[in-house]
Amino acid sequence: MESQELKPYVIGLDLGGTNSVFGIVDSRGEIKATTAIKTQGYDNVYDYVDASVEALHIIIEQVGGINKIKAMGIGAPNGNFYKGTIEFAPNLSWGNSGIVPLADLFSKKLGIPVALTNDANAAAIGDMTYGVARGMKNFIVITLGTGVGSGIVVNGQLVYGSDGFAGELGHVVVRPADGRSCGCGRNGCLEAYCSATGVARTAREFLVNSDEPSLLRDMKAEDITSLDVSIAASKGDKLALDIYDFTGKLLGEACANFTAFSSPEAFIFFGGLTKAGDLLMDPLIKSYNEHVLKIYKDKAKFLISGLEGSSAAVLGASAVGWDITDTNN
Repeated sequence: MESQELKPYVIGLDLGGTNSVFGIVDSRGEIKATTAIKTQGYDNVYDYVDASVEALHIIIEQVGGINKIKAMGIGAPNGNFYKGTIEFAPNLSWGNSGIVPLADLFSKKLGIPVALTNDANAAAIGDMTYGVARGMKNFIVITLGTGVGSGIVVNGQLVYGSDGFAGELGHVVVRPADGRSCGCGRNGCLEAYCSATGVARTAREFLVNSDEPSLLRDMKAEDITSLDVSIAASKGDKLALDIYDFTGKLLGEACANFTAFSSPEAFIFFGGLTKAGDLLMDPLIKSYNEHVLKIYKDKAKFLISGLEGSSAAVLGASAVGWDITDTNN
């Protein structure tokens, strides 16, 4: 067994639908160097890995070279912890049509062990180790980004299931009748409504179905993002406020159903959409209390991850890297 002092770092990769953020992390959870590339825009996964490794080499040299790196951990959409693969990830242009052995591809390029888990699971590990979930043994992290992901912790352990894919709460059908199409190929999934892209879709629907004056009408409908909705809502724009009210109500209703599964101590929300703050959380909590079973009422906390940006996911991914080396040793 090589001493940890000789190889004091691991690489954590938060692989999102829009950006891939890399961090070099020490055993205390300090991120020593970071870099990022756009996730999309590559013809295939080999080009993506090549671009990633090229960006990584710069920060690897900053910490003393590859000989200082013990392993790499990856948090990725539709990531299979058991196999190190990304499988039919709807929001990845190079990963949506099959099984991609991403951990193996990075391992061969870098010459170090690589482990991979679902991106929301990585965020949950990060928050459990370094964030607001410290000391908790039963909680659900819900990531609100390009899609909706979830990391479910029960009795202190992540729920992986028999095949590595347990806990896809973003693909629970919340609107079975006339539900929106989802990137997974089904209709009515939570992700189609409560992701950042879902909020933008809601905005376009509300603009068409309403005559309400709105700052959002000054923009091209197809260019509207969840950030634009948040900015308009913060200025008191009624239509934008209605969009967040609709989103929060639906998310609260979904969380009330999720509680029946694992009775979590807390729901922890992570991702770009949480920047809306009370605009989202107030209708969410109100809706949760209206829908949750009486035995669970007033028990769960609703928290926003205290870890900034993609830190939680990078740190969580790095923790997976530490785990694989401990197992191998």
